[in-house]
Amino acid sequence: MDVVLVINAGSSSLKFQVFGTGGRGRDLNCLVKGQMDGVGTRPRLRAESPDKKPLIDETYAREKVPDLPAATQVTGDWLRSSQNVNLIAVGHRVVHGGPDYSHPVRITADVVAQLERYVSLAPLHQPNNLAPIRALLSRRSELPQVACFDTAFHRGHGPLADYYALPERFYKEGVRRYGFHGLSYEYIAQRLPDVAPDIAKGRVIVAHLGSGASMCALANGHSVESTLGFTALDGLAMGTRPGQLDPGVVLYLIAEKGMSPAAVQDLFYKESGLKGLSGISNDVRELQESSDPKAAFALDYFVYRVGLFAGMLAAALGGLDAFVFTAGIGENSPTMRARIAEKLAWLGVTLDADANAARGPLISKKDSRVAVYVIPTNEELMIARHTLELLSTTRGVQSKLEKA
Repeated sequence: MDVVLVINAGSSSLKFQVFGTGGRGRDLNCLVKGQMDGVGTRPRLRAESPDKKPLIDETYAREKVPDLPAATQVTGDWLRSSQNVNLIAVGHRVVHGGPDYSHPVRITADVVAQLERYVSLAPLHQPNNLAPIRALLSRRSELPQVACFDTAFHRGHGPLADYYALPERFYKEGVRRYGFHGLSYEYIAQRLPDVAPDIAKGRVIVAHLGSGASMCALANGHSVESTLGFTALDGLAMGTRPGQLDPGVVLYLIAEKGMSPAAVQDLFYKESGLKGLSGISNDVRELQESSDPKAAFALDYFVYRVGLFAGMLAAALGGLDAFVFTAGIGENSPTMRARIAEKLAWLGVTLDADANAARGPLISKKDSRVAVYVIPTNEELMIARHTLELLSTTRGVQSKLEKA
């Protein structure tokens, strides 16, 4: 069977899914889902079938899997030896596409060189996204690879949403509001016609709430505004990132506190957000279980900020027809959904407690002026779709050239 492998690489983990292309060459179904975590410390490879049947759970010596390229090779070796499949392409999540990439792109050495320019704009993600790409380019240069960008879905924003109030030359250099989590929002936009056809073409706020968190305003299925901007630091407070911040804070930390840019970067990406506010954890589940007042404050802050930004996005849309929860917190925490819904009451949200506890998908009452949904996201499937589509297009063009 022909398959597409989707890779989502983090700092110490390699998440992957294998999608069969189906009999007609364009249908996609997940065959294997897994991850290699503890890379460089306590490597562990786990995978399961779509029906949750374990396929492997194996640990490795640290020197066997010291980095992401090694994790890519070990995972690939297991897939080749255990799964009777024919790998036709690999799709990768790449967080930042910068001003150059507004659509998925076939990966070449030149593309990688371009994407390396945006490492400083996504230091937690971009280097790790590129590591398995380089590894596969060096070992299997003939294997098609496709980069799918978290920024691409937002590239249709108008200039009022796109610009910062800075001299024009900075915009031309790429200093602009990009927005992120685009693969998640694109998937939700494609699911809405099936889940909620009455509001799919309306004014919808989607809240991607996880360790990384943002919100997006959709009008007729297209992104018109996002809480994230130039980097993945803006907007909502996240697990370890601060969210919206006065730029003067950065100047103060450097000029008055004597912090280096590298130290400020570490502070903003690794020590802030829910972790910084609580002093306990970046995990909402742990904060909900804690009796520490600082844990409660961190959660209050998160809920408050979601409510604030919902008002901003509703203003950008000129009203609101629906609100969608997705991602880890949005999909799995009825308590946080209920708390956020209270903040949205002024917009016309009335939550159905029983439906919320049951995870919906519709969790608002029938008389709620704004419908509220829980829709699980699937960034990996979105990447697989883009990869297969680009591969099919490339093959079609090549076939036409050969016939000509």
